[in-house]
Amino acid sequence: MHSPLVVLGGGPGGYAAAFLAADEGLEVTIVESETRLGGTCLLRGCIPSKALLHVAKIISDVEELRQDWGVDYGERPNVSIDKVRARKDQVIATLTGGLGQLAKRRNVTIIQARGSFIDSTTLRLEGDHESIPEGGTLTFDQCILATGSVPAIPPAFDIGSDRVMDSTGALSLPDIPEKLLIVGGGYIGLEMLNVYASFGTKVTVVEMADRLLPGADADLVKPLAKRIDKLCEGRVLVGTKVGSLTEVDDRIEVTFEGPKHFGHEQFDRVLVSIGRRPVTRGLGLENTKCIINERGFVVTDTQQRTADPHIFAIGDVAGDPMLAHKATHEGRVAAEVIAGKASAFDKVAIPAVVFTDPEIAWAGLTETDAKKAGVEYQVEAYPWAASGRAQALGITDGLTKWLVDPETHRVIGCGIVGTGAGELIAEAVLAIEMGCEMHDITDSIHPHPTLSETLMNAGEVYFGTATEIFKPRKKPSPSA
Repeated sequence: MHSPLVVLGGGPGGYAAAFLAADEGLEVTIVESETRLGGTCLLRGCIPSKALLHVAKIISDVEELRQDWGVDYGERPNVSIDKVRARKDQVIATLTGGLGQLAKRRNVTIIQARGSFIDSTTLRLEGDHESIPEGGTLTFDQCILATGSVPAIPPAFDIGSDRVMDSTGALSLPDIPEKLLIVGGGYIGLEMLNVYASFGTKVTVVEMADRLLPGADADLVKPLAKRIDKLCEGRVLVGTKVGSLTEVDDRIEVTFEGPKHFGHEQFDRVLVSIGRRPVTRGLGLENTKCIINERGFVVTDTQQRTADPHIFAIGDVAGDPMLAHKATHEGRVAAEVIAGKASAFDKVAIPAVVFTDPEIAWAGLTETDAKKAGVEYQVEAYPWAASGRAQALGITDGLTKWLVDPETHRVIGCGIVGTGAGELIAEAVLAIEMGCEMHDITDSIHPHPTLSETLMNAGEVYFGTATEIFKPRKKPSPSA
């Protein structure tokens, strides 16, 4: 069987590339080992985790009503884990079903198989699905590699027990453990912490670095760290290493090593969440001209081309950040290039969102990155305690800040912590991509009372004109 364009992987980057290529009139085949399209994001990542975080947020809001507003619903809710699991699975089924229908309407062929490269223009297809062509091979003119990533589990933690989970296992909700240890203070672990803690689990989180979310700016992490410390009842162990895991009588015994916590403790379950690795092993890429770097990523140019003229690579296999929306845009670039259009991935701001409570989001340069790169910047922040909307919602520990080029007054970065930060960051992405100056933000009327005002207000702090904050300063002259 021959297909002019093959997309290896049916995740958000893969199906976006395939669908756009089909819209451009190309004959497209998706090779996907799963029974459904969607990839990690839809099947066991972004979507199911956000569905569960929605439940966690409602539980948290009800608790706030009880404590702060005098609206009492009685004792903690009785969580039916079977119904929660079923509702989560229903969300996934609805979305994957929709993708299947969209593929049919676009005449995109789907082959359910595991694909690996025999050479630069041939895939070996393994599996027993009826969609696999006779002979088990598929030739192509161009291939878009979109195989994604998987959780990284150190060999020492892979002890053969289902009580030691990765993010996939945690999202399957096998039960509500009484005691859960989360190894890793990154965004995936902290999101799952919010879910399980809301269900009544006593959660401990351990992180080798000296604080949670070490890649994010400290001032954005501070409100979240405060809430997590409360959720965990002080069981946040930073600067601490897990030495070993051992299964003992249906529990996991954990050895801690660190100045703040040392010794042994037992947990019902352990979630290992220390990052992800690209799926480039076992694909036969050594039979092609593709170059794999020291971190396991396929090297690409700005048009997503690899060193092999027949193969493009997108998404998690093509490098950081490992984010679904980055994969989608890379997929569209690859499809347009293959269709003969002038296209390149030249984004200035790729937003990142941590869907905890409160949420953290940033786009463009962070202060951490700016300092490392030696970039001159000025930062101005607007505390949500000065926001009428935030006061009404009881979420006054939020913060919105802009990073501004002091010479041109252009916005080069933005960071937000607070409820809905993931929605608010989109305005910042647009501003950074368009090269907006700070006065473009402040001169745009924002609706009142909303949290979106804080983006405008933070800009007014830069000019020393913020109504709710007295911080006078010499106004910089906007460039022409």
